[in-house]
Amino acid sequence: MMETNKTLVTEFVLTGLTDRPGLQVPLFLLFSVIYLITMAGNLGLIALIWKDAHLHTPMYSLLGSLAFADACTSSSVTPKMLMNFLSKKHVISLFECLVQFYFFGSSATTECFLLVVMAYDRYVAICSPLLYPVVMSNRLTTQLIAVSYIIGFLHSAIHVGLLFRLTFCRSNTMHYFYCEILQLFKISCTDPTPNILLVFIFSTFIQSFTFMGIILSYSYVLSAILKKKSEKGRRKAFSTCSGHLLSVSLFYGTLFFMYVRPGSGPGTDQDKMYSLFYTIIIPLLNPFIYSLRNKEVTSALRRIMKK
Repeated sequence: MMETNKTLVTEFVLTGLTDRPGLQVPLFLLFSVIYLITMAGNLGLIALIWKDAHLHTPMYSLLGSLAFADACTSSSVTPKMLMNFLSKKHVISLFECLVQFYFFGSSATTECFLLVVMAYDRYVAICSPLLYPVVMSNRLTTQLIAVSYIIGFLHSAIHVGLLFRLTFCRSNTMHYFYCEILQLFKISCTDPTPNILLVFIFSTFIQSFTFMGIILSYSYVLSAILKKKSEKGRRKAFSTCSGHLLSVSLFYGTLFFMYVRPGSGPGTDQDKMYSLFYTIIIPLLNPFIYSLRNKEVTSALRRIMKK
């Protein structure tokens, strides 16, 4: 009989950010505006890079790919959250849950690897400028972008595949605003220890490997910048790298608190804030962090507007 009950759970209830009825409509309006700005910023940046021939370089190909990953991250979570703000039944089916986590997880992993490739791009550009056109060719850049996305898709597929070994009979309520994998473990009536260990191992390895790659690249970049005799050259190099470093700090800091720190795991209001910042705020900020401080992007925007 218990086995039958285990197979009956085909949908989950998401409690959302808050259960206070008076806040549902204001939160819907707030996050609708944030989502529209996020999509306009990221898709607009992609369109600008595609439209302006001056931006057809490895650096901006990587930036466009990052913008697409950010748009996917936001779109995997926000639309369903907006629907639940206006719905009395905050229900998500098991299939929707797996799809949502798959796209969220794949875009998150892809972003990790895109950020380390972007750091390597800046390392080559600043430390070996004469070799840059040879080392960072358009072909190699395309291959690195493709590999980043493939790793993201495969990594997420592993975790989604392993979710099929779990059954749910304790509860179908997740105290969260999207289908988060650690929340699924909490309501599983199958021992999720192997899944938890794999999430921890993969998250620690991917974040450590990519973060150390970024730190190593930028340590050489910083050394090269400080050796520049021209103050204008130093200022330009710092300006190019500062946006990337800010984005990296926000991204990895949030991921660390979500998945790697001791006792981590969604559930508390604090953990919800970390997830909210990662899934919604960072995709909102990234296109503006990279665009507003970038003279080539702002110049391209002016050229497009004058046509």
